[in-house]
Amino acid sequence: MKNNGRLDISRNTRSGNLWPWCFAAGLLLCLCSATARAQLSIEIIGGGGDQIPITVLPLADEEAFPQRISQIVSADLTRSGRFKLQDIGSVRPLPSEPNEVNYRYWKNRGTQTLVIGRVVQRTDGKVEVRFRLLDTSKEAQAVGYAYTVVTSQMRAIAHKIADVIYEKLTGEAGVFSTRIAYVARFPQRYELHVADADGANSQFILAHNEPIISPAWSPDGTRIAYVSFEQHRSIVFVHNLVDGTRRVLAAYEGINSAPAWAPDSKKLAIALSKDGISQIYMIDADGTDPTRLTNSGAIDTEPSFSPDGKYILFTSDRGGTPQIYRMSVTGSNVERMTFEGSYNVTPRYSPDGKSFAFIQRMQGRYSLALMDLATRQTQILTDTQLDGSPAFAPNGRLILYASIVGGRGILAAVSSDGRIKQRITSSAQDVREPAWGPLAANR
Repeated sequence: MKNNGRLDISRNTRSGNLWPWCFAAGLLLCLCSATARAQLSIEIIGGGGDQIPITVLPLADEEAFPQRISQIVSADLTRSGRFKLQDIGSVRPLPSEPNEVNYRYWKNRGTQTLVIGRVVQRTDGKVEVRFRLLDTSKEAQAVGYAYTVVTSQMRAIAHKIADVIYEKLTGEAGVFSTRIAYVARFPQRYELHVADADGANSQFILAHNEPIISPAWSPDGTRIAYVSFEQHRSIVFVHNLVDGTRRVLAAYEGINSAPAWAPDSKKLAIALSKDGISQIYMIDADGTDPTRLTNSGAIDTEPSFSPDGKYILFTSDRGGTPQIYRMSVTGSNVERMTFEGSYNVTPRYSPDGKSFAFIQRMQGRYSLALMDLATRQTQILTDTQLDGSPAFAPNGRLILYASIVGGRGILAAVSSDGRIKQRITSSAQDVREPAWGPLAANR
């Protein structure tokens, strides 16, 4: 049955089947027929405290190229909420080498760190991008690199530079070079998209007039599992992003839903009703050897692996209402995790395994919440009405999720402490079902 626009767990009395995919479906996404029209636009609506002052100068000669490296780096750092971008002021010419820097000038402007560099067109047609991060208090270089790329790779290198700066100054991995997946909807068309973390370079990998839900990245970043209704029933596919091929992972009678990759990318946990009711199974990544993990007699769905692969969180109504449980990866030692409220669903482990995000219904609101596993304390991170589909950034700093604003599906992000907030919109009718890809393997 429907409740305030969100699907609740329910039994189909005519068929005797349970419909666990209602959790994952939430409010289904719908997308546009033109890829460019589903590009994402990120708006910062809240920032963190204790921001690091930094000045990113235009790189010398970058204006000769279509991608301005300094602008992309500045946008990345600003979007993270961890940095305060400083004004350049009136000094000219701008330095591109350390011996050209007037440190007194920058210190007087409150700049602790300064980014300088140059873009050089080589005779072989490639481009050399040089950058340096300078510590103004020490009047010394903190880090510096030179990259040789083709012009089409300049945006990617800008994200790489932002990652290097972020990690050097915060001690955490940057996620600007990662990718996200999401579903977008335009009239009579659904598309599964993959885009850069800043929403650029969005490309759809599947388009159909039937719904697509529950995309999930493999930990090695080469594949995406998802549920498609293109054959008028739920089927789980795995799409290979390297060669563009896809294959069926699960197409059993009944419901096939909620794929979740094991940390080694060799297996997935999945919800299947092939034995009469939705239960959690383990299945090999090639679709073979499904092994049943739960035997509750209730709806069990939405599995999420702990980073060490030892535990699985999942949603179940075995206690009468949808709640979150944890079990060992073998299906033993089942433990209820949520007790506040009558509706807690869609658990997602944090990358460090110390907490998990989930959706909690309280006083008619479906909000993003975070539970600390050591203390079992829960923090509500959002104050909107209809949130769903949480997905952690691979460094654990931000949580991407779906929401509804003005009757339209959007994506949003919030930091794990609730202080940094972003709103991510598209010209598509709706965007939902986000999934954040892993860190690049060659970091």
